Amino acid sequence: MTQSKHRYVLCIDLGTSGCKAALFTTHGENAGFAFSPVPLHLIQGGGAEQDPADWWNAICQSTKELFQNSNIKPEEIIAVSANTQWSGTVPVDKSGQNLMNCIIWLDSRGADQINRLRKGLINISGYGASKILRWIKITGGAPGATGKDPIAHILFIKEQFPEVFNNTYKFLEPKDYVNLKLTGKFLATYDSITLHWVTDNRDLSKVDYHAGLLKMTGLKRDMLPDLAQATDVIGTLSKEAARDLGLSESVVVIGGTPDTTAAAVGSGAVRDYEGHSYLGTSSWISAHVPFKKTDIGCGVAALPSAIPNRYYIANEQETAGNALTFLKENILYHKDELLQEENVPDVYKIFDRVAATAPAGSNGLIFTPWMYGERTPVDDPLIRGGWHNVSLDNNRADLIRSCLEGVAFNQKWLLNGVEKLMKRKMETITLVGGGGISDIWCQIHADIFNRKIRQVEDPIQANARGSAFLAGIALGDITFDDIPDRIKTKRIYEPDPKNRKVYDDMFKEFINIYHANKKIHARLNRGKKH
Repeated sequence: MTQSKHRYVLCIDLGTSGCKAALFTTHGENAGFAFSPVPLHLIQGGGAEQDPADWWNAICQSTKELFQNSNIKPEEIIAVSANTQWSGTVPVDKSGQNLMNCIIWLDSRGADQINRLRKGLINISGYGASKILRWIKITGGAPGATGKDPIAHILFIKEQFPEVFNNTYKFLEPKDYVNLKLTGKFLATYDSITLHWVTDNRDLSKVDYHAGLLKMTGLKRDMLPDLAQATDVIGTLSKEAARDLGLSESVVVIGGTPDTTAAAVGSGAVRDYEGHSYLGTSSWISAHVPFKKTDIGCGVAALPSAIPNRYYIANEQETAGNALTFLKENILYHKDELLQEENVPDVYKIFDRVAATAPAGSNGLIFTPWMYGERTPVDDPLIRGGWHNVSLDNNRADLIRSCLEGVAFNQKWLLNGVEKLMKRKMETITLVGGGGISDIWCQIHADIFNRKIRQVEDPIQANARGSAFLAGIALGDITFDDIPDRIKTKRIYEPDPKNRKVYDDMFKEFINIYHANKKIHARLNRGKKH
């Protein structure tokens, strides 16, 4: 390409735990990052919220720290490109002010509302037959039973917070709220709007709202944003945003994308059928595909990608890295009278070292990661996780290793559904996200999947790198064909044949544990929404 490599993008990577501001060239070269945490508010009855003001404060704080610790000057930034957590809802008024906290992707309080909407006279897997057929034909998917999609959030707000609903000008996804703060424009992208389940995704060159689906769901078109593509330049920084970020008002803003599609691009797996696995707070396995297709039974679907005119296989496992956070903060390093230390350095590296002392299969201990219900491969808000087959012979190493294995078992369950949808096997899977730093977790995935695992350099930067690539494409510096060669491989993990039997046997029991316990958990958690 003719453009210089040294055109810099401020990449905003806003996850559930906080904001990572990163500097990348438009060619995907990392020049530094900073992180600022964001509080999470869990509410009895399945609620999970975050304050958008906390998001913006974290964006500004991490950006400030980034420039303080970087040789790159603010005047060298030519674009801002954001990716964020997906499946959240921020109601805003005409001035762009949020009217309540964001209802995020973990929130299941809209389950009752969405399940009333889903049902019909004749039901298939909990959906009215005519409704599910219509949804799949037009959108490629349908609202889940857990109530964690934006359509459920909006119906919940309408019923439980009518004053907020009546004063709402637009309902926005987190990424689109961030873009509103950046530009003052009320816009969504073809990919970010998908989980409202009211857009016609059959022609990816002109995704738009479908009048029939709007009528069926009760959503109002004028309360939803106009649409653009992830690679569109949607405007320049507003005066207020430029001031807050310390940037020029001439800096352009890219349409951007949610975290799942940003990771798909940032992993380098942009060619059809090339798979990537993301291990963060939640996790998923995905691949780009040249077709629109849905498998209701496996809970996977091909939906609009950040790449124009391409689909990607969408699915999400609710609990991955946060299972380790639970183990750390609620069990092993909880700050109470049993532990007086304020800071435990590099605890996850310690986990890796301890887990390596346990054998494959954790001496028969199986961990199921359904700590907050599950979305895929089973859509079940009432299932719960934990350790199974615990004996007095088990030790802390088993406990930790089984946690790593349990997340991988659930990912294998997802992998089976993804490969079934693609009708082909993934020979090598690129692993990104914070979990991709862990050598032992990469090896465990290779062994349980019986697939090669590609560990990339800087796996934790995959989302931000994906945002940078989208900016580079929007500005004409690169093409999507250039991306695979710009991802550096750290190591390839081969499956260990000697672990084949133990993991195959335990995977079967992992699935059996779900089926044996789902009715018990339904009774225990009846009335709970998460």
